[in-house]
Amino acid sequence: MTQSDFEQNMQDIQNKNENEQTAPAAPEQQAAQESQAQQPAQQEPPTPQPAESVPPTSPLPSELHESTANATWSRMLQGNKRFAEGKAEHPWQDKETRHMLTDGQKPDAAVLSCSDSRVPPEIIFDQGLGDLFTVRTAGQMIDDAVIASLEYAVKKLHVSLLCVLGHGRCGALEVAEREYNELLRTITAEAEDSSETADIMDDLDERIAQSDSIVLRQAGISVWQAREAELDCLDDIERVHVAHTIETLVDRSPVIQQALASEQLMIVGARYQLDTGRIEVLSF
Repeated sequence: MTQSDFEQNMQDIQNKNENEQTAPAAPEQQAAQESQAQQPAQQEPPTPQPAESVPPTSPLPSELHESTANATWSRMLQGNKRFAEGKAEHPWQDKETRHMLTDGQKPDAAVLSCSDSRVPPEIIFDQGLGDLFTVRTAGQMIDDAVIASLEYAVKKLHVSLLCVLGHGRCGALEVAEREYNELLRTITAEAEDSSETADIMDDLDERIAQSDSIVLRQAGISVWQAREAELDCLDDIERVHVAHTIETLVDRSPVIQQALASEQLMIVGARYQLDTGRIEVLSF
């Protein structure tokens, strides 16, 4: 889904809300003229004050989750546009917001991103305190702690959106590509007949899976998938790695699987461009 799709979705929702009007109440019957006496004006009941915000204890219906997820993603992309144009608003960072958040959190989205210091999600999406539940590792690598953290966001905080965010010039993927190339050269040199590419690739698959390097075990697969698709540049490897990360998350997390199946969660893939500051929305 592109940004324009999200913006059109939001405009449709806004137009629908503006067109809805409440029917006026019918007037009371007029009392007989001869017996009518001046009555004191009836006081309207006091307007109830809103209760303090309390995080929900159960997820929203699926149709509301989809609408909420689309609205959240659109808002994040709009925030990124402000950031890239040098017009960031830095919302929800005041004293009142800090005080409100002492009672609990209810983020709109979860973000799994790289720990690179140049790619802080709250800043590049121009979001505020309490807006995003972020999990960051080098190359957005996945382990049990990452999965547990994201499952908490989905199951307990009921986020309707999960964004897997890669970025340009990722050092972790540069390392993965270098280790992949070195391993492939070693295997090729060891092969009795380097023309037997099937055996070489089978051996490569096994050695990647058994590698002591978590970077090679996870991102090496992304390099392999990119090469199989004849994609050699690092930018393309980064895009493939986002897709592979999403696939791994869904495969390893029953909580995320269930949330997707029940339409309680939407997952989007994106890539941050260091030179422009803009988010590239990825489609898989």
